[in-house]
Amino acid sequence: MYKYACLNNISEKGLAKFTDKYALTENVEEAQGLLVRSASLHDMEFSDSILAIARAGAGVNNIPLERCAKEGIVVFNTPGANANGVKEMVLAGMLLASRDIVEGVDWVRSNWDNDNIAKTAEKEKKRFAGTELAGKRLGIIGLGAIGVRVANMAVELGMEVFGYDPYVSVDAAWHLNRKITHVFDINEIYSRCDYITIHVPATDATKGMIDKEAISRMKKGVILINMARDLLVDEKAVIEGLRAGQIRRYVSDFPNTTVAGRRGCITTPHLGASTEEAEDNCAVMAVEELRDYLENGNISHSVNYPDCTMGICQSDCRVTILHSNKVNMINQMTTLIGKHDVNIAQMVSKSKGESEYTMIDLDGKITDKLIEQIRKIPGVYRVRAIR
Repeated sequence: MYKYACLNNISEKGLAKFTDKYALTENVEEAQGLLVRSASLHDMEFSDSILAIARAGAGVNNIPLERCAKEGIVVFNTPGANANGVKEMVLAGMLLASRDIVEGVDWVRSNWDNDNIAKTAEKEKKRFAGTELAGKRLGIIGLGAIGVRVANMAVELGMEVFGYDPYVSVDAAWHLNRKITHVFDINEIYSRCDYITIHVPATDATKGMIDKEAISRMKKGVILINMARDLLVDEKAVIEGLRAGQIRRYVSDFPNTTVAGRRGCITTPHLGASTEEAEDNCAVMAVEELRDYLENGNISHSVNYPDCTMGICQSDCRVTILHSNKVNMINQMTTLIGKHDVNIAQMVSKSKGESEYTMIDLDGKITDKLIEQIRKIPGVYRVRAIR
C-alpha cells in the first residue's frame, strides 16, 4: 500500500486516478508521494519515506530542487497540461491591449447613472478606438507547449507569426503550423513584431531578459505580453518604455506594486492556468507521473532527474538507484550485483547535470544485503527494489 499526501487542494479528477493500492494520509512524514500546487516546500524537512513530489503545474519555484535531488526525491511537474488555458489568456491579453477594452469598460462603469449613456457613448467611443490583430506581426519567445499553441492560434487569426527558440524540441516542431517563421536571432522578434509574448521558464539565463536594452531594440509602439513569469521582465524598464511611447501596452498576469494600476499596464491576478480544465489536466498528469514512478520506477517530466523509462518490469525484480553523476558509479553497482550471482536482464542509466538515475531489471532473487551494499556506495542517494 502506497500513501500520498496533498499539500494543496488537488482536483478530484486527478485523485480519482489513484487505485485501491493507494491511501490518502494527512501525515506527510509517512507518505511516499506528495502532491502540491503553490505551497512552499523550501523550509520543509523531508522524511526518508518521501520518494517523489508531483507539482500540479509547470512552475517549480516553490520546491527546493537541488536538495530534493541529493535526498533522492524525484520532483515532477506537468508541462503542457495547462497550455490551452494560458493560450486563451494570451489571446485575451492581445485583444484587451489592442482594442482599449479595459478603459472603455471603465468609462461605461463610471457613467452608469447617465440617462443619455447610449448617445454619449457614440461620441466618446473614438477615445477607445483600437487596432485589429489580423495582418499584424506576433513574435513568440519560446516555442514550448504554450508557445506552439499561441503560434498556431495567431496564424488562424490572420497574423504573421515569428517564433524564437534555439532549443525547440522535435515534438514542438512537428506541431508548428508551416506558416510560422522560425527565427534564430531574437533581435528579429524585437525589431519586426507589433506584439511580443514570452513563454520561457525562469532560469538564470532568462531572468530579466526583457530589459532596457531589449526594449530599446523593439519596434516603437509594441504590445508586450507576459503570461510566463514576472522575473523574466525588468518591469521598471517597461514603465520607462511606456512613458517614452516605446511600448504601447504591457499585459502581465503577475500583479505587483511596479505595474498594478499603472497607465498602459493591464494586469490580471495570475489567471493564466486558473481554469477548471487546466486544474483537472494538471492533477491527472501529476498523479499519473507519481504512480508510474512509485509502481514501476519510470521517470517522466522530472525537473531534477533525467527522464528514464523501461515500461513494466518483465523480470524478477527492478532496482532503481538515484545517485550523483560521477565516474565509475555504474561499474561499482554492477560489480556488486555480479558478486551476488544475480543476472542483469536489462539496464538503462541517464544523467541530468549532477544527478543520475539507473534502472536495472534482474533475473533472480535480490537480497536486502545487496540493496544495502549498493546504498553504501559513495554518491548513492537512494536505492529501491520494485518486486
